[in-house]
Amino acid sequence: MTTSVLDRTAEPSLGQLHDQAERAAEDQMPCRAAGPELWFAESPRDVELAKALCLDCPVRQLCLAGALERREPWGVWGGELFLQGVVIPRKRPRGRPRKNEQAA
Repeated sequence: MTTSVLDRTAEPSLGQLHDQAERAAEDQMPCRAAGPELWFAESPRDVELAKALCLDCPVRQLCLAGALERREPWGVWGGELFLQGVVIPRKRPRGRPRKNEQAA
């Protein structure tokens, strides 16, 4: 009789992210090539730019998993926008919402 052992992959740690980032070239990681303020931008246009830049990052999945685990309070992490520790689809501009949502 043989017993099987389930392979449980642990959540990526900040150390694993750091190690993988050290092996990647600086110009492959947009968060190191561009200014950090882009990943914590106020304008929806800048947030979408940051998310787009993350798509080709070699540590994107580790970055996203780490941010989810840490429940990052805000910013773009792993190509996703976080607000109060939760991924949200997009940043809404400041101001009042439209009276007629169908006109949007």
